[in-house]
Parts: sequence; structure tokens; C-alpha cells
Amino acid sequence: MITITLEHPVQEDLALLHARHHAAMHADTPPESIHMLPPDALAAPGIAFFVMREEGRAVGMGAFKRIDAGHAEIKSMHVLMELRGRGLARMMLSHLITEAQAAGYARLSLETGAQPSFEAARALYLTAGFTECAPFEGYAPDPNSVFMTLSV
Repeated sequence: MITITLEHPVQEDLALLHARHHAAMHADTPPESIHMLPPDALAAPGIAFFVMREEGRAVGMGAFKRIDAGHAEIKSMHVLMELRGRGLARMMLSHLITEAQAAGYARLSLETGAQPSFEAARALYLTAGFTECAPFEGYAPDPNSVFMTLSV
């Protein structure tokens, strides 16, 4: 059984998820183009952090960060590599969209990589209705980044 719940991002049993996310973001992205937040920063006010669990085991995570009253940014979405292909990322993304709507956001945006290793993520976001957009809140144009947005 899969559950997704609002949780604190700094927990011992989330270390593997955070480590895998960190490794994936650093695999082929120059340091100046990496915009992930460390676990303690995901605990800041204005960030809703969710954990996906299967039979109690943390298998995925995702968050959204408030930009303003009507706009939030998806952060740190990750599903363990060995569990991909089961629709878990789509499930997490759907949950984030639903929770953002419930929180009153009218727009969700994100930054993801432009490299081939991010192709599946970009396809997931496109399938969910996100479209490419200009850099938003705090971002600058970057050849290693793709910016996307969705009206919710």
C-alpha cells in the first residue's frame, strides 16, 4: 500500500532518499546550475514536504515552496530509482498538485534539468499539463535548466 503524507524532511529514514536525490542532481549538472534544497532547508516556513511510503518504507518525496499567495514551486521531487516505472512519480506529482490547489495556489512552477538524464522528468511534467516558461522567482536563464509552469 502506498501512502503520501506531510512530514518533516529531516528524519533518519529519509537519508537514503535525500542522498539519492543529491547524487542524481550532481551526476551531470554543473554546481552553479543545481537548485535543490538540502533537507534542513526543506523544513523552512512556506514549504510543504511530503513523503511517499510503501509499507512504511520511504520510497519517494516531493515538496512545494511558496513564492507568493497564488504561486508555488515544486521542489525535491524524487522516487527511488529501483522503484521507477510503477507510476509513483506521477502519483507524487498528482498529490503535490492537489495539495497546492487545496492550499490556495493558482499556479505551480518548477525548474528541472535540460540534460538527457532529466528527459523522463520533463516528459512527466508535460504529460501533467506543465508548459515551458521563462525563469521565475530568483532564477536566471541557464542552458542547464528548463522552467515549467501549470495553472492549477
